[in-house]
Amino acid sequence: MLEMGEGDVPIVPSATVVPVRDGPQGLEVLLLQRNRALKHMGGEWVFPGGRIDPSDYPVAGDHDQAALHAAIRETREEADVQITLEQLHFLSHWTTPEGARRRYSTWFFLAVLDADAEIRVDGGEISAHRWVRPQDAFAEIRDTQSPFRLMPPTFVSLVDLADFRDCATARAALGARPPRRYAPRMIMQEGGVCFLYEEDAGYANLVEAVSGPRHRTYMINDQLEYIREGVE
Repeated sequence: MLEMGEGDVPIVPSATVVPVRDGPQGLEVLLLQRNRALKHMGGEWVFPGGRIDPSDYPVAGDHDQAALHAAIRETREEADVQITLEQLHFLSHWTTPEGARRRYSTWFFLAVLDADAEIRVDGGEISAHRWVRPQDAFAEIRDTQSPFRLMPPTFVSLVDLADFRDCATARAALGARPPRRYAPRMIMQEGGVCFLYEEDAGYANLVEAVSGPRHRTYMINDQLEYIREGVE
């Protein structure tokens, strides 16, 4: 079922998996590169995921259960990895902001994989994969000569995981935390955009310069900065 957003832009239900493993130097996250020939986000590095299909609904209208089934299916289709419902932890939910040409309502799930899990991409929609420590991904983004770029939901998910030394610690801590929900509102900036989230003091009135809690992401000249201050 599609919701209709501003200007009758459909909001498409979708699901994403954030796969993690214990690497030689700590927690690593799996990223997949979308084929550069694709019109939508071609060449971008993303997590496994995609829209929820009608066949993913065990019960009509149950989006939460459908998202779990879609997450399992998409991970199998894009990375050739079989995960189970028990492996999935509801991490966050993202809604694409108004004004975007395509809008999604996306469930993000954390999944811990075995360190030796074999990843195979299809070479079609997905052209490559890599395991990366969040800290290394941040350093690569800061390198203006690097073509490596992430969209805000992927970046914020990596920030969520960056301080954990291993998968068990991450799973325990994030499992004790309610899922975070992001429905960004955009303020255009010179060279980019500021995404405000609901807990931000400027969210309701769409004001950037405001005192109080700050929960936002800046994406300026392909550089990302996530700020969460004064928010529980």
